[in-house]
Amino acid sequence: MRAATTTRRGGIAALGVSVALLLGACAGGLEPATPGVDDVAPSDLAAPSDLPAPSDEPAPSDPPVSPGTSPAGTALAALEGLPVKGRAPKTGYSRDQFGPAWADVDHNGCDTRNDVLARDLTRTVTDPDTHDCIVLSGVLADPYTATRIDFLRGQATSTAVQIDHVVALSDAWQKGAQQLDGVARRQLANDPLNLLAVDGPTNSGKGDGDAATWLPPSKTFRCQYVARQVAVKQAYALWVTQAEHDAIAGILSRCPDEPLPSGGPAPRVDAGPDDTSSDDTSSDDTSSDGTGSTQEPFANCDAARAAGAAPVHRGDPGYSSRLDRDGDGTACE
Repeated sequence: MRAATTTRRGGIAALGVSVALLLGACAGGLEPATPGVDDVAPSDLAAPSDLPAPSDEPAPSDPPVSPGTSPAGTALAALEGLPVKGRAPKTGYSRDQFGPAWADVDHNGCDTRNDVLARDLTRTVTDPDTHDCIVLSGVLADPYTATRIDFLRGQATSTAVQIDHVVALSDAWQKGAQQLDGVARRQLANDPLNLLAVDGPTNSGKGDGDAATWLPPSKTFRCQYVARQVAVKQAYALWVTQAEHDAIAGILSRCPDEPLPSGGPAPRVDAGPDDTSSDDTSSDDTSSDGTGSTQEPFANCDAARAAGAAPVHRGDPGYSSRLDRDGDGTACE
C-alpha cells in the first residue's frame, strides 16, 4: 500500500511539473499573431507634439466673424463710434437752456412746430392769414403707435399731436449738451433730425427716457427710431450710457443695415447779442395793422381778451411771442 501511494504521488508531481512547464512556454515562448508596438520601428511612431490636440476652433476655411464691425453708413456702425459714459447730473437743466420753444430759428417766417407739422402731416390745411404757416388741420400717420390721427388745431385738440424731441432735451443735457454753447443747444432743440410729429399721449408717456427705458409701442418703427437717436447724438457729440448702448445695439441687431438718417441740414441759428432768446421785438412783438401804423403788443392775454382780439395770431396787431406760450403761432388761445 505504501508503495502504491508513493507511486501515485510521484505521478501527480510529475504531472504538475509538466503542466507548469507548458504554462511557462505559453507565457514566455509563444508570440501573438499580429505585431505589437515593440515590433514597429521608432521612426514610424508620432511624437506627442505631432498629434492633433482636441479643439473647438473652426476650421481654417471658416474663419470667425470679427466683432465690432458694421457696414459703413449704417446706424450700427455709428453706434460703435459713440462714447459710452455714465449719466451726468441733471443739475442746471431747464428748457430755457435750449432757447425759446419752437422759435423761428431758420427765419422762414414759420415757427418750428408748424414747420414739422407741415412736413409730417398729409392733407394739411393752413391759415392763409399767416402766410400759410399755421397748420389748421391734417392727417398724421403716427410712427409711434402705427395709427391714424386726425389733427385739428384748437385749444382742446392741438395736443392730440405733439412734436417729440427724439433725443429728449433733458437726456441730451445729461449726456453732453451742457457742454455745448447756447447756439448749438438751440440748434439741437430745433433740428428737424431730432423732431417728429407723434401721438400726444404717447409722447407724454415717454418723458425724457432714452432707449434703455422707453421705445415706441410700434415695433416696426423701433429700428428707425433708435437710428435717429444715434444720428442726433453723433451730430452733437453726445454720449450714451452702457445700458442705452446695449438697448440700441439689441434693436439694430435685427436690422443691421438700417441706414443712419441725415434729416437734411439743421436750421441755421443766429445768436443774439446775449445769446439767449430769439424773441425779437422788431419781428414778433410789433405788428402792422395794414394802414402803415403799428400797435404795441398786448400786455397780457387778459388785455387781448378785453379788446376782443383773442386769440391773437402771428401777424395780427398786438401779437407777441411772449404771449404765445406753446409757440404755435397763436397767442391767448
